[in-house]
Amino acid sequence: MTKILAFAGSSSPTSINHQLILNVTRRISDHQVEVLELNKLDIPLYSIVKEKEGFPENVKFIYKKIVEAPALIIAVNEYNSNVSGFFKNIIDWLSRVEKNFLGGKKILLMSTSPGKRGGASALEYCKNQFPRFGGEVVESFSLPQFYENFDSEKGVVVNEIFDLGIIDVITSFSQNIKEAAE
Repeated sequence: MTKILAFAGSSSPTSINHQLILNVTRRISDHQVEVLELNKLDIPLYSIVKEKEGFPENVKFIYKKIVEAPALIIAVNEYNSNVSGFFKNIIDWLSRVEKNFLGGKKILLMSTSPGKRGGASALEYCKNQFPRFGGEVVESFSLPQFYENFDSEKGVVVNEIFDLGIIDVITSFSQNIKEAAE
């Protein structure tokens, strides 16, 4: 049983990407999953001056959680065809704690948005950035038109094709991290 850390890169308490994380992590029974709510952590904007004052406790907390988990499930939100400033700030801090902060991590990367592209630009950004920090994106999934394809009250994907797609990436990701653990 592999430990998986899951989180959404959103500061919103009503994050649709966090809802997607909860949907996906509920489906995983053959691994130990911990869901971290980054939006509840107070993290200052990165600057070299702040770094010289020392790393914030919440940055060290996130870093420790990532180090402890061989696998990650990350859902990134998208603002103006990029990751949110909130998530980029967390990446900036973590990369200063340790450039290779994702070293050896297997990652299931996801995104959703109200639009037809489902956060595809933010997803691509992370696919390109995470390997620079040592992470391996082994699976990815984008859920477009969140409000048409997801029932927030029930926490379920209502579009059968997208639901099957999620099942497929979870199965592949789970198998990949099992093989890596053996």
